[in-house]
Amino acid sequence: MTDDPRYPIGPFQFASAAAELTNEQRQELIGEIADTPARLREAVRGLSDEQFDTPYRPGGWTVRQVVHHVPDSHLNSYVRFKLALTEEHPAIKPYDEARWAMLGDSRETPVEVSLALLEALHSRWVTLLRTLAPADFARTFQHPEWGAFSLDQNLALYAWHGRHHVAHVTALRERRGW
Repeated sequence: MTDDPRYPIGPFQFASAAAELTNEQRQELIGEIADTPARLREAVRGLSDEQFDTPYRPGGWTVRQVVHHVPDSHLNSYVRFKLALTEEHPAIKPYDEARWAMLGDSRETPVEVSLALLEALHSRWVTLLRTLAPADFARTFQHPEWGAFSLDQNLALYAWHGRHHVAHVTALRERRGW
């Protein structure tokens, strides 16, 4: 844990663009992705509407927006995996996560909808990930801001991403004594 409320588990780090994960590391990361829905559900269990509408840090998103952001982001990642697996180095389109978080569905929808969506999405995603051969993780997509990005890198990023946002909620709960 860090003292920076933006990065309670630290910023994402991957050794290098050329690095590959071992099969053991991949399995560990796939396990983390598999566990994300339950961890997020547990992190928000018992919160009131007022607590869901509390920012996790000054100037940050509310807990509700964080919960809705996770499946938004992970849906994009799932699609990026499928594109990279079915096309040669596809160009992907990024999205403006901050603007998505301000849309009505991210501010008004009960969090249970996104928790259920995340569970269903991760069921499909983890099934896909567990069917991949080691060589599949070397496949890449082209991100307009980051350049070439391998599926190994994307796997590591999204295992971190789930932990990162769960920690936003748990750190807030700890600070507030919830």
